[in-house]
This record gives sequence, C-alpha cells and structure tokens, in this order.
Amino acid sequence: MFFLVPGVHLLDLAGPAQVFSTAADFGHPYTLRYVAERPQVPTAQGLPLVAGTDWPDLAPEDLIVVPGWRTVTLAGSPAIADASLEVLRDHHARGGTVASVCAGAEALGRAGLLKGRRCTTHHDVQDELALRHPGAVVVRDVLFTADDRVITSAGIASGIDLALYLVAGRHGPAVAARVARDMVVYARRNGHEPQTSAMFRHRSHLDDTVHRVQDLIDTRFDRPLPLPGLASAVGVSERTLTRLFNRATGLTPLRYQQTLRLERAEHLISHGATVDAAARSVGFEDARMLRRLRARAN
Repeated sequence: MFFLVPGVHLLDLAGPAQVFSTAADFGHPYTLRYVAERPQVPTAQGLPLVAGTDWPDLAPEDLIVVPGWRTVTLAGSPAIADASLEVLRDHHARGGTVASVCAGAEALGRAGLLKGRRCTTHHDVQDELALRHPGAVVVRDVLFTADDRVITSAGIASGIDLALYLVAGRHGPAVAARVARDMVVYARRNGHEPQTSAMFRHRSHLDDTVHRVQDLIDTRFDRPLPLPGLASAVGVSERTLTRLFNRATGLTPLRYQQTLRLERAEHLISHGATVDAAARSVGFEDARMLRRLRARAN
C-alpha cells in the first residue's frame, strides 16, 4: 500500500513499486494499491496521479510505504490529516511494517513512529528531521535503516534499495537479486547493517552470464556444482566462465559457492548448531573444510 502526499516524487514511488511489481511477476504475493487524501495527486514532476481515498483493511503482513515529496523544508511539507497518521500508527501497532522514502520520514515522525528508533532521510533535511523529532535517532550517510518494522530510506533512488531489502527479508536474498537483475540495478544493502549477504556483495555488476551462474549457485550452493556443468548451463567454455566470473566478482565460481556455504554455516552456528551439523547442512562432507574456511576468514 502506497500513501501518496501532494507533490510526491515519481521516482520515490515508482522505484519501490517496480521492485514489488517485479517480485509479483516472479510469483510472489504482492498486490499494489495506492491511497491518498484526495483522488487526484499532483506530483513534483507535473504528472498527476489518481488514487483511492479509502484505506482497505490491512493485515499485519501488509506493508505501507510513504514516498517522499518535493519540499525545501520539512516544516513546509504538505498537511497530512490526523486520520491518515492514525492509520500509520495503528498498522504498526498491529504488527505491520511501515516504510518511507526521502521526506516521507516526516509523515512517520508526525505519526510518532520515529521516537526511539533509528531512521534516515534525504541528506538535505536530515538535520531538520532530528530537530523536529528529537526522540528519533537520525542516522546520516546511509541508504536506509530498519528498526522494529519502521523502515526509512534516504533520497529518491534509495527507495529501490529499501524495497529490495524488504523483498530479501520476506523471500530471501536470491529473490531480491533476481528482481534487481531484472530491473538492471545493483543489488545493494545498507553498509551500516550488521549483516551483508554475499549474494548482495558480489552482485554489483551487469554481466548477465555471471548473474545466471550466480542464480544457479545461489539456489544450489549446498550441492556439488562442477565447473563443466555450470559452463554448459550458460553456454560458454569453462575457461571463459572462470574469466568472466572473476572479472565480475573477484572470485572463482567455487570460491563464491564456498563463501555462501560459510555464511550459511556461520548463521547456523550462531543459532546453536554444532560445527559438524552446520558443515553437513551446507554440503560439506565433513567439518574440516568448514573449519579451514572459518580460520581463513578470521
């Protein structure tokens, strides 16, 4: 659900909408809806939009996104009715997720959702956001923040990063990487997040052949994946695949697979699995290789 405020930036809206729409094209359950306080919404770029004015019944698994709008100061932002702010508050209180792009963080602040939570917005208005909402923990120079189902992103195109993060959280990073590749954008994550998936770290390229091989490895990293089979699947020689893969990611296909295995094993170990059990779960015949990889990483 997108809540549109007069003067909304088209890319603030279209970027996340495209991410969720593409995920829906791949079979994931997204239905996009748009609501505003008036049926016609002027945009910052001059193209008027039409939206519904009645909020549908929302379930905890639903998401509300507030795209940003053109403003010199947050204090000069368009008025937002108390009833709309109450919808944002109530949805979060019932277990739902609320997100914003750019100046949309001001709406979350007015709804009281930023108090005591990490948040961000466009660099031009970060200081003002902190002054207007002193209980908020404004984080500067990041693409987005996530704190207790309140997700905020910086300016304009960072809404795509926010949406990819949400897709990754709901369906796994491989799905988010596939959506990013279909949109021909980098699959990025916030550098200040404590965990950065290898699937994202090594997707910052536009080589379609390598992306297709990564898709295969991402979904089957716990199984044997001989180089000849990977090369045959994408129609290139083993030598060509190794060269392309290294140029795009800095790794060989095997090293990439091992990185995914190590990352998954570390997750399992942190949740109580033994090294032996984690090694078997990610496809190692015994734990010796996993121990060597962990030692090398440290």
